[in-house]
Amino acid sequence: MKIISVTTTRFRYTTSVWRDLEGHPSVGKEHESQNTLLTIKADSGAEGYAFGGVSEEICKSVIEPAMIGEDAFDREKIWQRFRRIQKLNHNLTDMIMAAADIALWDLCGRFLNIPVYKMLGGNRKKILAYASIMPGDETPGGLSSPEDYANFSKKLVSRGYKAIKLHLWCPPISWAPSLKKDIEACEAVRDAVGPEIDLMLDPHHHYSRQEAKELGRAIEKLDFVWLEEPMNEHSMSSYIWLCDQLDIAILGPENIEGSFKSRAEWAKFGACDMLRGGAGEVGGITALIKLVHLAESFGMNMEVHGGQGANIQVLAAMGIDGTYYEKGLEHPFRNLDIGPQWFKTPFEPLDKDGFVHVPELPGIGEDINFDYIKDNKITNTQILHLLDILTFH
Repeated sequence: MKIISVTTTRFRYTTSVWRDLEGHPSVGKEHESQNTLLTIKADSGAEGYAFGGVSEEICKSVIEPAMIGEDAFDREKIWQRFRRIQKLNHNLTDMIMAAADIALWDLCGRFLNIPVYKMLGGNRKKILAYASIMPGDETPGGLSSPEDYANFSKKLVSRGYKAIKLHLWCPPISWAPSLKKDIEACEAVRDAVGPEIDLMLDPHHHYSRQEAKELGRAIEKLDFVWLEEPMNEHSMSSYIWLCDQLDIAILGPENIEGSFKSRAEWAKFGACDMLRGGAGEVGGITALIKLVHLAESFGMNMEVHGGQGANIQVLAAMGIDGTYYEKGLEHPFRNLDIGPQWFKTPFEPLDKDGFVHVPELPGIGEDINFDYIKDNKITNTQILHLLDILTFH
């Protein structure tokens, strides 16, 4: 089954989510934004799809030449070729590489008429979800205070969640980060939801060693499950030091470069207790599976970063403990039950017991609304000067 074309389609959609210059999301006035659909077509007529920031220029100059004429089932061969190209072509980021790899897996699954998790060797059909709460804001009734977090967390539990992860305040809020306020928010949420709900914390890498230790010790007393990315991840020695200081599990790294190879160094030198990675940032499903096997070889749990089709397919196939599916980002002013406009049905509905069920549709399981994309397609002369937004949380 030979690959015959690789194309991109840019389209408009409306959203209430805004991102600051550092990439942190918040909820505000609804506005127009853009996304990109990458399509890979084979001579069998089968097609595979992935959403994300692949420009037409990168598609034509890098992605298409690397894939045209290749057997779509030779996913490892194609992934290794991308990795070689990436050494000198820095335009090929892991996120762009991920989109091509995910679309390739989607194509093969659609051709075989089975979901990707079955191709990988299925292990489970439902996964416990945690509510991943959006970073704090200064909006009344939003997430502007510890009390707001507590009240919203109670609502999330009433919807069925058995676990919640907090993202708290960060720049560009002028007074953030605030160690005192972060601890107060964690205390307020624990008091609100009680001892039976699993709680986790991601303070957005803004703290020093001493601050991270103080924060970690505070949430140890609150029986949090893990502490994620409290410091800059480029200092692995800081994380080795922190793991020695705390009993709570340190989860990471999330955003560091180097895919599974850099994470192997973290595992070897004891810079984390649990590994972290998602298909979008490590280079696709092919790379994420390598990371899963790495974690298994070290006897470590691994939590997959972010939601959407590729990640849930890998979670469903993992033989090691990836306990949770990250569902979000949740916010008092945001309704995740509606889902993105480019899907026909909500992708990740939560059942009454707090689980999401793995899609049984072929490929990565996304029920794409192609009519919506066609009706909102942007031509080259209409392209707005906006950043592409990858669609994982």
